[in-house]
Amino acid sequence: MPLYAWKGIDAGGKPATGNREADGPKALRQTLRKESVFITELHEVVAGKQSKSAVASSASGSKGLRREVDIKRLFERVRPQDVAIFTRQLATLIHAGIPLAEALGALAEQSDHRKLQMILAGIRQKVNEGSALADAMAEHRVVFPELYINMVRSGESAGNLDAVLARMANFLDSQNELRSKVTSAMAYPILMAFVGTGVMTVLMVVVVPPIAGIFADAGKALPWNTQLLIAVAAIAGGYWWLVLPILIGAVILLRRWARKPKGRALMDRVKLKIVIVGRLIRLLAVARFARTLATMLSSGVPVLTALDIVKRVLNNTVLEKVIEDARVAIREGESIAATLKKSGQFPSMMCHMVAVGERSGQLEAMLENVAGAYERDVEMEVSRMTSLLAPIMILMMAVGVGFIIFSILVPIMDMGNMVQ
Repeated sequence: MPLYAWKGIDAGGKPATGNREADGPKALRQTLRKESVFITELHEVVAGKQSKSAVASSASGSKGLRREVDIKRLFERVRPQDVAIFTRQLATLIHAGIPLAEALGALAEQSDHRKLQMILAGIRQKVNEGSALADAMAEHRVVFPELYINMVRSGESAGNLDAVLARMANFLDSQNELRSKVTSAMAYPILMAFVGTGVMTVLMVVVVPPIAGIFADAGKALPWNTQLLIAVAAIAGGYWWLVLPILIGAVILLRRWARKPKGRALMDRVKLKIVIVGRLIRLLAVARFARTLATMLSSGVPVLTALDIVKRVLNNTVLEKVIEDARVAIREGESIAATLKKSGQFPSMMCHMVAVGERSGQLEAMLENVAGAYERDVEMEVSRMTSLLAPIMILMMAVGVGFIIFSILVPIMDMGNMVQ
């Protein structure tokens, strides 16, 4: 087993060196990465000398990224979690004094994500050619959104890129954690919906048609509910090939209409008025607004630029219009809190806290408090909604199955009475 001499950065951002045996450069990087060590230089020790079997990260960008093209790469995507991990690691390396291009090369080489490796290699090349990091990242907006790029640009301008990246990593972690909690809480109701749909489909397609044939042979008048059941079962069993494309087509047309300005505006207004769901959407938007604006202002992004970017992460045209009005009002000398309160779309408690933050000159800290409070409200609202959805869906399944059983048993019992 070959012996390697390595240099790197430990979890505390301090330089670290050492010698270790490993099956190869990749195996050594993986082992040290588990120990929170980022390798910046790696050499194989041969007969007491160092042979560059694995080059330093500053020269390993293209070599370490050679991979065979496979189908999996075509469908591979960079997840927000991957971006958060990369951001924190880059902040650590820059804080330790590693040059930006060298840090990008080290992270690209040590990443297990092939698509992210390719992106980082391209960014590193642009940086070596003299481009700013923000400009290089701007070519990959699917991975690095405008919010990310503007924060990086502000960090480069102010000379505190490591601090901005660390703040951005915290922001991404909090957003991923909130998204994960909401997704996990909704998993059970969604599963229940699929199970309920499957049970009803089996009953309508497999169980009801044979019994409907028995009723038809008997020639007896059936109750309205049994006739309705038989008609629905006949459509589901005999015309599913027509019903399914119609439903899919309707969903596609609805989605296309919802992307148009008028359709999206109407859908967004309706979403905010739906019982329970509307409140959750509003809380999510408020938490995202406060967290994003606080992060951008703390990183030195001008307030007008920050608001222009923040309104795009709300994903609701009604709330976006409020933020745009706030930008106009700020140009005219008004405060953010006054505009938000005037709209009636943001909670009064949030408007009050923002007003206090503006008067005290601690808007960023107050927005962080607002974000934390409303993120906790989101968790509580999701928990309450899921606790209500589960029994409601069970009740709906029970009503559906009960309707089917009742519609079948009543005619059968009538037929038995006639035989007697």
